[in-house]
Amino acid sequence: MSRGTDRSGADRPATVSASRRCPFRGVVMGASAGGLDALAGVLAELPATFSLPILVVQHRHASDCSDFARFFDGHSLLAVLEPCDKELIRGGHVYLAPANYHMLVERNGTISLSLEPLVHWSRPSIDVLFESAASAWGTDAIGVLLTGANADGAGGMRRIRAASGLTIAQEPATASSRTMPEAAIRAAAVDLVLPPAAIGRFLAGLRQKEGGP
Repeated sequence: MSRGTDRSGADRPATVSASRRCPFRGVVMGASAGGLDALAGVLAELPATFSLPILVVQHRHASDCSDFARFFDGHSLLAVLEPCDKELIRGGHVYLAPANYHMLVERNGTISLSLEPLVHWSRPSIDVLFESAASAWGTDAIGVLLTGANADGAGGMRRIRAASGLTIAQEPATASSRTMPEAAIRAAAVDLVLPPAAIGRFLAGLRQKEGGP
């Protein structure tokens, strides 16, 4: 990897070598304020043949009954759904954390939903999802942190990077709220910094690890 410096002065890798582009087992994404548009921008770039599972935490109120899956379904060629507890993770699917539940990746290839206490005032929490992916997938995890107004996700990005997974943050200048991606960049937890559409195109060039998630 070659290294670059962002505008805050923190060192971070500017590129990822072709040899590190594969294989991976799955993608976890987190977003908060302004996240619907950013997530839609990423998903719109993924082809119907995209083979990795994507698990998404978008901060939402506990009582939120919005049909987020239907919204994203109109911006994605992949199947988009809210999972049930213990649901098997399948490639080519986008799983949205339900309101008021943490969502975790389990080592047996399933999703678990939890009512454990709020993290960063949030349930679902991005950190909870990212830390579980680091534990379950290790070096084969990809973490993507998008726009948001608090520091949720920075700790999870550090865990994924410590496990030698790949971490990507939204370019703060393109974010509705810069706080979340900037927190991860300041923590030296980010490999790539890209706008949403470019994140989608980068992911589209990846392939799934043999044996699936």
